[in-house]
Amino acid sequence: MRGSSPVPASTPTPASPVRDVRHSSRIELSESALRKNLAFLRSRVGAKPIISSVVKANAYGHGIVPFVAMAQRLGIRHFSVASSYEASCVLEEVESGTTILIMGILYSADLPWVIEHGIEFFVFDRSRLEEAARVAEEVGRPARIHLEVETGGNRLGLPEADLGAAVRILKDKRAHLQFVGLCTHFAGMESLANQFRIRRQLARFQEITKRLGAARCVPELRHTACSAAALAFPETVMDLVRIGTAQYGMWPSPDIEALVRAEVGERASLHRVLSWKTDIMHIKDVREDDFVGYGTSFQAPRKMRIGVIPVGYGTGLPRGLSNRGQVLVHGRRAPIVGLVNMNACMIDLTHIPAAEIGDEVVLVGKQKNNVISIRSFSEFTNALNNEFLCRLPNAIPRTVVR
Repeated sequence: MRGSSPVPASTPTPASPVRDVRHSSRIELSESALRKNLAFLRSRVGAKPIISSVVKANAYGHGIVPFVAMAQRLGIRHFSVASSYEASCVLEEVESGTTILIMGILYSADLPWVIEHGIEFFVFDRSRLEEAARVAEEVGRPARIHLEVETGGNRLGLPEADLGAAVRILKDKRAHLQFVGLCTHFAGMESLANQFRIRRQLARFQEITKRLGAARCVPELRHTACSAAALAFPETVMDLVRIGTAQYGMWPSPDIEALVRAEVGERASLHRVLSWKTDIMHIKDVREDDFVGYGTSFQAPRKMRIGVIPVGYGTGLPRGLSNRGQVLVHGRRAPIVGLVNMNACMIDLTHIPAAEIGDEVVLVGKQKNNVISIRSFSEFTNALNNEFLCRLPNAIPRTVVR
């Protein structure tokens, strides 16, 4: 809750700039796009399930603070994160009554703070369950836990052999442990090639649910679905869905997009939330046969007009886009030429004679009738959409556009 709690003392707070100066690029977040994405997701999962907005990794590079504020305005009241630090960032921004769920690392030192503030968290081993009960008793408030069970992903999850012991702890310590959720994580739901594993995982989860029911140890919520599952596999949609990729306007994979489009046609629509922009910082004429930038990777085949933009691999632009990527200037595609440097790269403006120093350059997004997609970055660099976005520096200012 805004202003309601300090970040844990063990966690450093980000430094603030000493004066109002401009960064070399800027990110815009479309509230309209997020609204449309949430509406489409709601149409897929139905009215009942809670939509938990997954904002780990700085909201997939979108900026955890502005994104949470924007999602709240659109009615989201449940956020999932990967650490107690991220939980503290969300807590500072949200309204009373909002739920925060930690799905990943939670250090023992932070456990009292998490329990005191009613933050929910995954438990995937017996020792943490025992520790949570002990700390909750000391704090004087029940720990709100989600039991993540192992169903075949073999990453995080309580082993099935420990399920009986976990049930006994939950029953014996019910005054200090609130069994909010039972969950698991699918191993690659976005790929149709993995569906045999997913079906096996879902069957195991259902069997564990029955075992808990027989033991009269029933959670308030059950959840298994990520974006891919929520979009394309209704049998995985239970009481809550954990939505990351799709809310930001990206399909989890071409497989999932094809499945959903085959079902609902043109109504299958996700809208990119993020746009990334910079400006032309310098323009120069280059002679035929001159090399451009470091090394000899690009030699001018003719007289060329070269622009320099103040963005490079140190500020989020993948080096893999050297001599391959494109940007938009005056609504036209301008190829990246030469190697992407740490803080700059060069673009071909020969065919855009009206371009001038200071003109807007779109790295991701739309300009006039042309679009540079996030997927195009992935195609050129062999990186995941999420990987590229998560590498966007936090220092780039994010602005919400309504």
